[in-house]
Amino acid sequence: MSTTNNPTADADAQNASAALAGAVQQSENASNVTDSIHAHGHEHHWLQKLVPGIEKIVVKTHTGNFIAVRDKSKPPGSEKIFESMPIYARLGMHLLFYGKGEVRLLESSHKVENLLKEQSVKQGAIYDSPSSAKSIPSFVETYKLDLSELLEPDPSKYATFNEFFYRKLKDGARPVENNSPEAFCSAADCRLTVFESVSDAQKFWIKGDEFTLKNLLYGKTAAAPEVSFPLDEAELAIFRLAPADYHRFHSPIDGTIVGEPTNIDGTYYTVNPQAVNEANFDVFTANKRSVIYIKHDLTGQIVAFVAIGALLVGAIGWTAKPGTQVKKGEELGYFAYGGSTVITVFPKNFIKFDEDLVVNSKNTLETLVKVGWSLGTKV
Repeated sequence: MSTTNNPTADADAQNASAALAGAVQQSENASNVTDSIHAHGHEHHWLQKLVPGIEKIVVKTHTGNFIAVRDKSKPPGSEKIFESMPIYARLGMHLLFYGKGEVRLLESSHKVENLLKEQSVKQGAIYDSPSSAKSIPSFVETYKLDLSELLEPDPSKYATFNEFFYRKLKDGARPVENNSPEAFCSAADCRLTVFESVSDAQKFWIKGDEFTLKNLLYGKTAAAPEVSFPLDEAELAIFRLAPADYHRFHSPIDGTIVGEPTNIDGTYYTVNPQAVNEANFDVFTANKRSVIYIKHDLTGQIVAFVAIGALLVGAIGWTAKPGTQVKKGEELGYFAYGGSTVITVFPKNFIKFDEDLVVNSKNTLETLVKVGWSLGTKV
């Protein structure tokens, strides 16, 4: 359908844009997060007043995803939970995929990319302001967060919402399940998929046709970093962090950080599976990201660790310094506000992923895991 002869689709996209901007603006004033970007289900009644007819847009999008609960005593994927998608992610999905090819907003002017970046930066600034601390109690209640595991369990002690968002845990809150030098662990509290090759990842999960290791690690214009990584084939673990998750990420291996981080500029698309699974659309190689390399103590081989920003993510921060040794489960860095993703890239024939993770991933099902849980062992 022509982009110039479909005013209804164009108006629909403009409404979705106004709704996303309105939701972000609402978060500056609303003390209850379900009255702004974290509205679920029919909680977005305030948005209907802001943008009449927005409910017609929202119902076109999927409302969430099923995720496997990990229980090694049961068959993989036999127990699942449904994770609802908050309103900002649903609007982001609508802008990207519903009416794609029909809407002028998606043409070469990059209006969508600019809009998502603009609102992501704005959301980060809102949640960095002292007034944002008022939203912490409702965020805790909405996502039923366990405060007892936090280093600072009192929400009133956090100066800003973002300070709470990248909260620290008590020592021992995330023990490493297997301390053997040949074992590897989850890098984040997340929804996890694993793939024994890039081609498997592209077959079952990452459908964008421009996804390559070179694009992921170096970007399309960035010069190659000082650390080289084989670009012909690799094994991937993809850790997707939802807004409710503890948002610090950790080393999956014992090793030494080599060189400085490689920062690659990009946009702020949602990293929801429905975006990652979209053909001809490359979330991971389009989004803002930062890459470090870790030299594995046992083998001397290099593992790439990619922190990827997403819709409404304000920043990626590294706390581990170049040249330092890290143990499995030790903190590497954090994300400021938003859902986000870490990808670890292992050399070919390096890791044997746990079987339940492989089975779920091939069934296009993420697995709910926490930092320190078993990821696999050395081949």
